[in-house]
Order: sequence, then C-alpha cells, then structure tokens
Amino acid sequence: MNLHVAMLSVHTCPLAALGGKETGGMNVYVREVSRELGRMGMTVDVFTRSQNPTIPRVVSLGERARVIHLPAGDEAPMARVRVHQHLDEFVDGVEAWRIARSIDYDLIHAHYWLSGVAALRLKERWSVPVMQMFHTLGRLKNRVARTAAEQEPAIRLHEEMRIVGACDRIVAANVVERAELLRDYGAAASRIATIPCGVDTDLFVPGDRAAARARLGLDDQPVLLWVGRVAPIKGLDTLLDAVARLRGTGRAVRLLIVGGDADEPMSEHEVSLRDRIERLDLADSVCFVGPQPQNVLPLYYAAADVTVLPSYYESFGMVALEAMACGSPVIASRVGGLVTTVRDGVTGLPDSGSRRRRAGRADRRPRRRPRPALARGPRGRTLGGPAPLGLCAPRPSAGSTPRSSPAPARTWTRRAAAKTDRPTSLAPVPVG
Repeated sequence: MNLHVAMLSVHTCPLAALGGKETGGMNVYVREVSRELGRMGMTVDVFTRSQNPTIPRVVSLGERARVIHLPAGDEAPMARVRVHQHLDEFVDGVEAWRIARSIDYDLIHAHYWLSGVAALRLKERWSVPVMQMFHTLGRLKNRVARTAAEQEPAIRLHEEMRIVGACDRIVAANVVERAELLRDYGAAASRIATIPCGVDTDLFVPGDRAAARARLGLDDQPVLLWVGRVAPIKGLDTLLDAVARLRGTGRAVRLLIVGGDADEPMSEHEVSLRDRIERLDLADSVCFVGPQPQNVLPLYYAAADVTVLPSYYESFGMVALEAMACGSPVIASRVGGLVTTVRDGVTGLPDSGSRRRRAGRADRRPRRRPRPALARGPRGRTLGGPAPLGLCAPRPSAGSTPRSSPAPARTWTRRAAAKTDRPTSLAPVPVG
C-alpha cells in the first residue's frame, strides 16, 4: 500500500522516556502505531517539536517509519500554551520538509489538540483529510480539576471545538470518549471511529511473583503498584491516604510509585506528595522508583499484589490493560475509559465512591485472577531482555545523565470496525 502519512505529535516525542510530565501512553501509542503502519507498507513521517538541539533531526522508527524533529521556538521543554504560539513555525517546518523531498502526503494523523491545530493549517495547504485523536479532552479535565492551576486554558477548549468541527475523522479510544465527544463537543457521530487501544501480549504476560520479587529485592509484605505520570489528575494523593488508612488498621503494605521525570528537577506536585508522605509517616512504606523503560514494567506488574489507578480522569487507562495482561488485579477509579477497561470482580475493582470508601477497598480481591488478554496478537514480540537496575535509588539531579531506554517491543493489531494498531514497549529493575 503506497500511502504517505504525516503523523503529528507536536508537544511530545514518541521516543521520549516514559513517566515524565509530558510523556505517557500517547507516546507509546504514536510510536507503535507508526511502526505498525510501516510494516503494513505505508510510509510514515512522525513530526514533533525539537526540545533538544543536540539530538539527531531524523531518527528511524523501523521499516518505512521515522521521527523528524523540527525547531519551533526554543529547542527546549516548553509549556503547552507556549507551544501553541509557535505552531506556525512548526507548520512551516513540515511544509519545508515536504517540498525539499517532493513528498505528497495522503493523510494527516494528528494526536492531541496542539497537533490538531497544526493539522488543520496543513490541510488548508495540502487539501488532504485529517484524522484526529485527542487522547485527553480539556472540558473533561476541567470537570475534575480541583484548583485553578489544574484548569485547562480557554485556548485549548476553543481549539478542540474547532478541530472537532473541521477534521474528517475522530478516533475515540472507547464508547465513553465517543459519548463525551458527542455530548460536550457536538461531534458528528458519523465521523467518530471507536477503536480501542491495545497491548502487546507477547511482552505483557503473567510472570512468577516470587521470582519478580526476588529480582526487585522485595520481601513478602503486600505490594501496591502505581504506574504513570506524576500529575495531580492521577490521584496519587488519594492512594497515599489509602496506604495510611491500611497502616492504621494494622495492614501494612508497600507502595511502589513508578513514574516521574528523571531528567528535570522535581515537580511542585511531586514535592507536595513527598511532604504528604512525611506528614502521614509513610516514609518506610512508599518508594518512588522513578521512570522505568517499558520492558521493565512486566516485572513490577508480576511482583505487585494489586495495581492501583486512583485517577480523577483517564481517557483510556493503558496501565490497567498492561497490568491485566500481566495477571495483576486492578483497583481503578470508575472514570473515563477505565469504565470499559476494568471488568468488575473479574479483572479488577472499578470504584466510584468517595476517597474514604475508595481507600477502604484496597484490601479486596477480584473473584479470580485476571486473564492475560482479550486476544493474542500474531505479530507481537519483545526486543531485548530485562536488565537489573536499582530500585528506590536517590532521585537523579537535573544535571545527571538520563537512563537510556531499551528498544521497545513490537505491537499487535486486530480489526474492530477498522484496522487497529496496538501500542506497547518495556525493560526490568530491583527494589530495596
């Protein structure tokens, strides 16, 4: 299939290490969808804003797929609202790349609202269709925001409405997101394709708990696992309260927090969480592991008694899917895509109660062990193997050398009303 796709991921690079404030499931999704499209015979150019002038401008993702870093404003991390101010420069860079190589793109696939704005400007120049995936929606995030600082800016809400009205197709990760697009954004139902995200079931597989704990240096104490971006919307404060409550009833547990940005100073939110840990006297119960390469995550899922997602909002909840594929029971807030991802009493416990009631469910167990996956992909395979790291090591300083990331795993696909590409990637670590 000789199709040229311009994939836009303006604000975050699909090659970036996971766990930082700008990196998460979307990075995995963009990277692995692009690779799979390349394997299917399409040519995919992923355009992203350069945040480091020393990195290569072009990086191969695999067969017929590559990432292109374009300058737009300072080549450094930048707040998303400021990125919006440099989208004209970004669009000009994409156009200059196209003209210099005499490429005619057949489709623009945009991810997140900033990419959608750039996509519409390119559509005016190229007269090609735009397929948009939002990953998160500003109106929904504002609905659960608890402070003014957590509110999404008006420019985002305005641009999302404009993108919904002007793009040719919207990809929703689940029926919940589809309903939100219809209700809150007035999207045309005929232009929404609901295509669930996926997981590499050759990489995320059930593991031996005892072996995983030995690898991580864990004892027999019950282990709760949290994985993701350390951000207010992820609900870690609720989980810390739950750990304190369990401890108060004499049921001591260990909480492993996998995530955070190893290359930048500690965020204000992480500082507040660490202060909360001290106030709750949980220093010996909570361990900040830091960000881990994706090929390490199955080790943590295998070692954990429960994986917890106390988020206030999740568009999909890829961590839940990874955990379930590894056989780890999930306790999750009954919000967003988690409503459709977690099966109550089978693969986990979705919960919509108050913070106090939610904390009280932390010692419940699903009726049976989660099944590894809904379906096994014929093409998934892992690259590389686990390499011992160090758990609960001191947090790297801003000037320290970042941990290198191993090669990500391949994904699998299936058809669900349309071709669906499943994201993934991973590598392991020890706890002390």
